[in-house]
Amino acid sequence: MAQAKNKQIKSKRRVTDHGEVFTAEREVNAMLDLVKQETERVDSTFLEPACGNGNFLAAILRRKLAVVDIIGKGKPGIWESESIKALMSIYGVDLLSDNVEECQLRLYGIWNEAYSKACKKECSDRCRDTATFVLKRNILCGDALTLKDSSGKPIIFSEWSWIGSGRVKRRDFRLDVLMMENKEPNSYEDNNIQLSLFADEATGSENWMVDPLTGKSTPAPIADYPLMHYTRLQEADPYGT
Repeated sequence: MAQAKNKQIKSKRRVTDHGEVFTAEREVNAMLDLVKQETERVDSTFLEPACGNGNFLAAILRRKLAVVDIIGKGKPGIWESESIKALMSIYGVDLLSDNVEECQLRLYGIWNEAYSKACKKECSDRCRDTATFVLKRNILCGDALTLKDSSGKPIIFSEWSWIGSGRVKRRDFRLDVLMMENKEPNSYEDNNIQLSLFADEATGSENWMVDPLTGKSTPAPIADYPLMHYTRLQEADPYGT
């Protein structure tokens, strides 16, 4: 019992200061089994707001890669692109920077081991660079309660949309605005939300746009990038990730 407990904490001080206790593997899998169908969809999006060093996200990635193994069996190109798509669907936030780094490296290790095994001589360093880049954009240091990053600015996540022929459309959004997506800023009575003139607020008018198809308010991207092949995405990164 003591050994199992030790795996769930890094130190008593971190438990006291941050309430940090990692979920055990058995509980992780039991909870994921409740949404088993979603964990086995390569492009199904998951966000872990207190990801720690990645217990949940690692388990999700393994399940997705098991599906990729079936889809891309004997087809290295398909395996590669589908596995990158799986990485792009996994997001995490944690308050502690060492957890974020461990989580990024852990997920990369799981992916790279599977990639090397499936694609062998067809593996490329450019694809590995893309995997690293995506994980650094998707696993971020911040506070999921305040929705601010470690510097006190709004957490910014990238949306990765696959268009076809390996091309990806990237758009960056503020997480606090995305969290309000199911609320309509123009519907004051139903949601008690009013658009603000200040862009630094989630309800800032600059953070919203009208969907031309539905006529409803929808989050506006803070950055919009040209279509690029997935192996070149890092070439257009303004953050220098």
